[in-house]
Amino acid sequence: MFSEYHLNGIFDEMFEAAGEPRGHYRSVYTRLAALSNDAFQRRRRMADLSFKNQGITFTVYSDTTGVEKIFPFDLIPRIVPSNEWETIEKGLSQRLMALNAFCRDVYHEQRILREKIIPAELIYSAKMFRREMLGLQVPRDIYIHICGTDLIRDKTGQYLVLEDNGRTPSGVSYVLENRAVMKRVFPVLFGAYRVRGIEDYPHNLLHCLQNVAPQAREDPTVVILTPGIYNSAYFEHSFLARQMGVELVEGRDLIVDNNSVYMRTVAGLRKVDVIYRRVDDDFLDPLTFRPDSSLGVPGLMNAYRCGNVALVNAVGTGVADDKAIYPYVPDMIRFYLNEEPILNNVPTYICSRESDRKYVLEHLHELVVKSTNESGGYGMLMGHQSTSAERAKFAEMIKKDPRNFIAQPIVELSQHPSLIDDRFEGRRIDLRPYLLSFGDKVVVMPGGLTRVALRRGSLVVNSSQGGGSKDTWVLEEDGESPPLLQPELVPEGVTV
Repeated sequence: MFSEYHLNGIFDEMFEAAGEPRGHYRSVYTRLAALSNDAFQRRRRMADLSFKNQGITFTVYSDTTGVEKIFPFDLIPRIVPSNEWETIEKGLSQRLMALNAFCRDVYHEQRILREKIIPAELIYSAKMFRREMLGLQVPRDIYIHICGTDLIRDKTGQYLVLEDNGRTPSGVSYVLENRAVMKRVFPVLFGAYRVRGIEDYPHNLLHCLQNVAPQAREDPTVVILTPGIYNSAYFEHSFLARQMGVELVEGRDLIVDNNSVYMRTVAGLRKVDVIYRRVDDDFLDPLTFRPDSSLGVPGLMNAYRCGNVALVNAVGTGVADDKAIYPYVPDMIRFYLNEEPILNNVPTYICSRESDRKYVLEHLHELVVKSTNESGGYGMLMGHQSTSAERAKFAEMIKKDPRNFIAQPIVELSQHPSLIDDRFEGRRIDLRPYLLSFGDKVVVMPGGLTRVALRRGSLVVNSSQGGGSKDTWVLEEDGESPPLLQPELVPEGVTV
């Protein structure tokens, strides 16, 4: 199944050279190379059935053939050595500390604007900048409690930050379920490694939510606010509520009385202290934001202003997600933390700058152009794969609204073996680790969601664009994998 595998001249996660696996992949490679196609396909069917029975799905709103889709799961694990993970962990923690300091600053003192580190017009024109948050004190000064930062590797193997997701990062439920399914379907692979556990994430998440409860209540009431069953991430909302043992509510289940939030229950109203909201700012409170929203809770922002309820993540954190703000994160790290960035950004052109815009318009065929407030792989032009008509269309859009676009050079994402039909082929991947902020410290889940661009030649890993996912293993210690398992522990079809 590896006989036709090609390295393609880019960084390969598993192989140093053709037929030569990296030390930390040797045991996985040996077992997979010995596995017959029938045996591997049998395990894949088992995994698909497990996902289907568990209801592990996502929604593609534009797909007319059906709403619920099984999240494609790639059975070959992605392995990260401990020394690489140590750098990632420090770099991500540093980044989140700076982003939280930035959010607090732009809604209060605005030092970074006064000192012209970031142009003020870039902040005030940001779609997700919320003037309603100016001067509002949030619990423990934490704005981004939960963050999912997307990492890629370039052709040299260097980790780069592609973007930060500080509003409502999704996907962590798939990380946990991927691990559970992998253990059931391929237990023999785990015997060769010491893999760091991720199962404590729900416990850590609950502790993170309880940490910002008003008046430091001993046993605060935490709820997850969902837009409802038709939301693309509803499985995750219900999964996390179940794992944490908290209530999953919709806007109609909550009511604001005397500037406090209550949940309707069969035993009457119950006061709510913390809301992990999976509803965007615009739909959160019809009295403050969109008046036509039926997803939010009237009066919620007043309760928030009064300090009677905590919202996670805080309202207005989307300003840090803006792709035109992303290029300034290294400057934020230097400004707020007086440190050099541990993880680098992808070089980025801001189209609102005249010089950058001129360069982008002249080089559309070799750049990736992104809308600053889109996600999920939408609002994007892959220049090298585009037609002249598509480039002309984007050029007009950029000229009409330059603030809404950034551009980046095409980074050849690292590849990893994936099972395609009856053989292994290289497919591009990224990594989304999940971070929890407790104010004075950051907890990073050891691993995260490795997303795979399953379409040949594609650099877009989003599930809505045909992507899948892998289980991500962070090793306890570096070094080559131990000897093969004893024959009685090896599943059918594997030789030792």
